[in-house]
Amino acid sequence: MQITSSAVSLNVEDVAASSAFLARHFGFQVEMAAAGFASLTRADAGMNVVFLQRGLPTLPADQRDEHAAGLILAFVVNDLDGELARLRGEGVAITMPLTSEEWGERAFQVRDPNGVIVQLVDWNAPTDR
Repeated sequence: MQITSSAVSLNVEDVAASSAFLARHFGFQVEMAAAGFASLTRADAGMNVVFLQRGLPTLPADQRDEHAAGLILAFVVNDLDGELARLRGEGVAITMPLTSEEWGERAFQVRDPNGVIVQLVDWNAPTDR
């Protein structure tokens, strides 16, 4: 098997709201869109983020009404402190404050208008923080 690309698909109530949030605050661009569907990309993300409207009849019946719950959409970044300041400056509510783990991970979270958790992470943080 050869994997040529990757995507994560999330069922949400309002596809346009989640798409606009990723575009405005995280630099994603809509690559494809149709009624109840949007696929967003970023050259450096390594994957597409797909939003599907809950109840979409093209989804299998056991998935149609599910919501993207219990999932964290995580992006590893080079300047976590800078991204935190930027998002605060843009008025984005920080829903999990910046945390530091003993193994060196640092992270904070925000939520999009549909409640999708977006976490920014620095996995290369110095251990003395």
